[in-house]
Amino acid sequence: MKVTVVGAGNVGATCADVIARREFVHEVVLLDIKEGIAEGKSLDMWQTAPINLYDTRMYGSTNDYAKTANSDVVVITSGLPRKPGMSRDDLIATNAGIVRSVTENIVKYSPDTIIIVVSNPLDVMTYCAYLTSKFDPARVFGMAGILDTARYRAFLAEAINVSPKDIQAVLMGGHGDTMVPLPRYTTVSGIPVTELISRQELDAIVDRTKKGGGELVNLMGTSAWYAPGAAAAQMVEAVIKDQKRIFPCCAWLQGEYGLKDIYLGVPVKLGRKGIEQIIELKLNKDEMELLNGSAKAVKEVMEVLDGMNQPASK
Repeated sequence: MKVTVVGAGNVGATCADVIARREFVHEVVLLDIKEGIAEGKSLDMWQTAPINLYDTRMYGSTNDYAKTANSDVVVITSGLPRKPGMSRDDLIATNAGIVRSVTENIVKYSPDTIIIVVSNPLDVMTYCAYLTSKFDPARVFGMAGILDTARYRAFLAEAINVSPKDIQAVLMGGHGDTMVPLPRYTTVSGIPVTELISRQELDAIVDRTKKGGGELVNLMGTSAWYAPGAAAAQMVEAVIKDQKRIFPCCAWLQGEYGLKDIYLGVPVKLGRKGIEQIIELKLNKDEMELLNGSAKAVKEVMEVLDGMNQPASK
């Protein structure tokens, strides 16, 4: 089994490192556009193998997609962070160009691969990869929900003073301030979380989860990488090992939840074929309103990309 991670920045390198340590593939290829970065980081990781006791081979490549050939899964983390003075549309245009180019090259060398997108803005970049690849949407999906639920569960574990291992949660919608945590579906070893924490505390944790990425940027001056990288690696493992795990992922909806032609975070079953099932929860009125509001915000960003893809009128 072979996995390629495109983008050797903090998120991509962390993802590659986690995959290698877990030993569920034979080979990990790390690719980047910057000369020597992927080769250097992959070599550094490979030199931890005798210490961390794993056999997964690590290879780096500077923009040579031939080395990614026949990858079973490809994780795309490439893209630029939003810089001061850069509008949302500027960021979309820049990163869409990067994701489009990466996807074209990946498809050329690995036509049967599964693509997991991590690049931001997450929902629209997943849509961009889907349009470019022309793959079945079951094979093109995005990582956001696992990261967001991990933050939510970590905050809850602190507040309730329990192991994060025992907390299960579902989170839906777009990646960002419009995400939709679902306390009604949050449990601690099967116990509804509402029996263990006050509504006020729970609401504060939900709000903190929505702003989780921004909190880290404010602290470090840059976006997170340990949790995003590990989240993407968990998705890769579910696919490679055909685990049939239920995760919130950014998936292409065709009528589910009353939504059509949109990439949005929903619970799915992940296995060897990619998204093997989109799970439709029975949301109440308030939850559906929040989900529709999130979908509206995501759709507006997708329409920006659609507008960029339209030929200019004469």
